[in-house]
Amino acid sequence: MERKNILFLFTDDQRFDTISAHGNLEIKTPNLDLLASNGTSFKNAYIMGGTDFAVCMPSRAMLMTGRTLFHLQDAGQTIPNHHVMLGETLQANGFHSWGAGKWHNGSDSYARNFNDGSDVYFGGMYDHWMVPVHRFDPGGEYAGRITRTAAYRPSNVIEEKIADHMHSGTHSTELFAGQFCEFIDNYESEDPFFAYIAFMAPHDPRTMPQEFLDLYDADDLTLDPNFMEAHPFDNGQLTVRDELLSSIPRQKRDTMQHIAEYYAMISHVDHQIGLIVNALEKSGKLEDTIIVFAGDNGLALGRHGLFGKQSLYDHSIHIPMIISGPGVPRGMENEALVYTADLYPTLCDLVGVEIPETVVGSSLAPTIAGTSDGPRDYMYFAYKDLMRSVYFKDYKLIEYNVYGKRNTQLFNMKCDPSETINLANKDEFQTILSRLRQKMLEGKKEYADNLPPFDTFWNGVEF
Repeated sequence: MERKNILFLFTDDQRFDTISAHGNLEIKTPNLDLLASNGTSFKNAYIMGGTDFAVCMPSRAMLMTGRTLFHLQDAGQTIPNHHVMLGETLQANGFHSWGAGKWHNGSDSYARNFNDGSDVYFGGMYDHWMVPVHRFDPGGEYAGRITRTAAYRPSNVIEEKIADHMHSGTHSTELFAGQFCEFIDNYESEDPFFAYIAFMAPHDPRTMPQEFLDLYDADDLTLDPNFMEAHPFDNGQLTVRDELLSSIPRQKRDTMQHIAEYYAMISHVDHQIGLIVNALEKSGKLEDTIIVFAGDNGLALGRHGLFGKQSLYDHSIHIPMIISGPGVPRGMENEALVYTADLYPTLCDLVGVEIPETVVGSSLAPTIAGTSDGPRDYMYFAYKDLMRSVYFKDYKLIEYNVYGKRNTQLFNMKCDPSETINLANKDEFQTILSRLRQKMLEGKKEYADNLPPFDTFWNGVEF
């Protein structure tokens, strides 16, 4: 039997509700809508949180290692050799592993994960029209020749080597999509392929071809009910870079303009995904390819008075996740509670590859086949040493310990998906609050939430 291929499409800062098929009637995503209609959408897909303000680092490390937040090294900035990555596992089983786009987990791990590729951007964010990239190096040598003085260090003291060339004049989304199209047009091997395209969009700076910005008028967009001028208390992250992208107090019109540009970038990505799928179909390999689409984390953009993703509200941790292809039900919406770390073992099962012992995520293959409701009945989240959260039976609890200052939020996610009505201090919800706090302690134990220095969250926290 012919082995299935894998095409993985990964976006940067795209939250769950930015796809029309997910209920957003203001955004234009026809190709992602088509992907959803041809596959299964996971309505409760989340990242576990972050141990660094650059949330995408641990998120991407969890994806590629199948490990959870407290099983990573250096917040995912590096991936050690003994954490066997998805690309390594697939290569060991006869797959051709090709990659292009953003990689935020170190050049050594990139070299292990792929045996082929095009341009790679090692970093968090950059100008979409002037992208510092490395050409794929079969030997894994990514020393870099273009340097810059780090903005957060004294001038002329330390320079960072960021790339071997600057790719200018083409938007990053088109650059990486076009490189996949070129790859698939020329792929003649009988070996199955694993192709990974990690877009830099819709991460800021929010720039895109004008035709996509023209799709949106900020004045026609709707602000979510949880828009606030400022967060109601100090969550310990109110001065990080992302929070300074808009003035405080937040202004409605300015926020709507940010959202228009955010949507425009996503529509641009959507258009390129259409070209990618068309190229795959033209190659004759579409019917034998499992396509995965997911985001690395969400983004607030005015919700709860925040602009970044350094929180445990759903706008920051709830992500889109769609799987389509042979063996995957079409047009399904799956309610299972899912982490990004589950994708690694899921793909192994779907293509008949043994799951390495280092993987701690749970395969969704039984859920996709309809033989299981899902791998877990609750979800546990953490952000640095500042926040912990648990989601169980329609309720979500967020606990804060910000330098000794405690806050508690309890939300009914079924009745209040925007997380605006805090039930924590209401007498009739104290039993539910106690139950979720016990679940949080279970999560602490199950996921080994004792990793220094983030374990200091628990100092003085007693339930």
